[in-house]
Amino acid sequence: MPSRKVFVAVACFVILSVLISSVLQLGKARPDLLEKLVPSTATRKQHDTEKGGDEVAGHPSAKDISWLADLDVKYPIKYAERDVVVRPKPGLRRESLTKIHEALFPPVNELVGVNGSRLELPACQPPIILDVPVYPTTPVDASNMMFGMATTLERLGDSRQVLRRWLTHTGAKMFVVVIQAGEGNAPKSEQLEAMESALRDQGMDVTLVTPLSEGESYTESYFSLVKIMYTHRANVTTWFAVMDDDTFFPSMQSLQAMLKRYEPDEEYWIGAISDSWWSVGHYGMMAFGGAGIFLSRALTAVLDKEYETCTTEMHAAAGGDERIMRCINGHTETKLTNEPALHQMDIWGDLSGVYESGRILLSLHHWKGRGYPVDLMNLVSDICGDCFLQRWQFGTGTVLSNGFSIAQYPEDEIAHGLDFSKAEMTWDSRTIQESVNPGTAHSMSPSRPRLELDKQKIQYRLVESAAVDGRGVRQTYIHKSKKDEETDTAEEMDTVLVLYWSREGEHAPTGCNSTHSI
Repeated sequence: MPSRKVFVAVACFVILSVLISSVLQLGKARPDLLEKLVPSTATRKQHDTEKGGDEVAGHPSAKDISWLADLDVKYPIKYAERDVVVRPKPGLRRESLTKIHEALFPPVNELVGVNGSRLELPACQPPIILDVPVYPTTPVDASNMMFGMATTLERLGDSRQVLRRWLTHTGAKMFVVVIQAGEGNAPKSEQLEAMESALRDQGMDVTLVTPLSEGESYTESYFSLVKIMYTHRANVTTWFAVMDDDTFFPSMQSLQAMLKRYEPDEEYWIGAISDSWWSVGHYGMMAFGGAGIFLSRALTAVLDKEYETCTTEMHAAAGGDERIMRCINGHTETKLTNEPALHQMDIWGDLSGVYESGRILLSLHHWKGRGYPVDLMNLVSDICGDCFLQRWQFGTGTVLSNGFSIAQYPEDEIAHGLDFSKAEMTWDSRTIQESVNPGTAHSMSPSRPRLELDKQKIQYRLVESAAVDGRGVRQTYIHKSKKDEETDTAEEMDTVLVLYWSREGEHAPTGCNSTHSI
């Protein structure tokens, strides 16, 4: 009957209303349980992508940290994460070290407990706000610059991801002389075309060319870049830069700022002598190619005019950068303008002291084969501009060298006057007997003695970084546990510290849930 149907409908409505009211009250009192009952949009998206280990919108690490599976960590682990929100501040200048009174993470012994397949975390701290200098959010216009390098096709392929970090969509042009690899065959034209297309598809204005002369050496090809670039110059081209295939420029903005101090229609030879005094003594007071050699339009015109003469005179030169030096010294009165922020990096061993020095590095060299993934290290600059390797000191003894490490120093080291304005001498370098310069005094001073790792300093090194939808840029820093040599077992757990970087107003950090699935 109609009256009975009405009664049933009303009863159902009342029951549904009570259920909804109960769920809403539960949500206020126990949001964790509500999440299990009514999965959020982020959770539903996470379930859709979890098998692939992808990050998801909302707060990805709250449910999915499957990306840890790709890292060489041994479970159980200690784990903590923190959101970092950067706030561009007009008029602010980057300092060598900025002190922040609050801690970066909770105490290590409170970070995590592991139970089976569950990684349990305490409640996360709210985001930490860091002020940074104002920076452009679009690529810098570098159409006034032209770069050149000589390398093999294989090594050029190895450099692609790193070139993308600073060359893409800047308007700068690059010419690459592709040389033959050892005794192998010269690359075919279709191989050159394929590589050139791949680079251009990634937003890099790169042109691949073959050597000017058949059978010319690497050194000759390197020097020929001066003529090749000047021949292909545009009216807007004011600076010509010669570099090695393992040269990295962390910031095109900073590079442009450096060059703006000089007049391109005057003869300028800008670069840096080697970080190693032995190399300076061996090769001379020249601009070393790995740090980048910058030639003004006026000086390049002279070198182009004298190219044939210099090619004949300099046949015995050891390197392409030496040929450039000899041609300049032999045919101009131009002297080297040394820019110490450019780095040849002719030092070896543990380079932590360089990367943790807080100094602005306009260029880095020898990144191939040394275990320093500069493209991943530099990824955070997409969020905070020229903040790569910028240092913040949190609390008393925690120092973040952005993109390289998080270092913790015992209180007694701080109490004994540890001077963070001095670079820690972790590196190795050649020395010259009977020289007052022990090796790097001219390039890395002031400096202080090396600290003993795990006793005077605990270092968490960056091992992974990625752009995460809805979250900004993730950085993963790890301290590996030591093994007991007798039992071949770990003395303690690996520690994983994760930072999520975002710009103010772009993402809304929501904090962590109490457990993480792994």
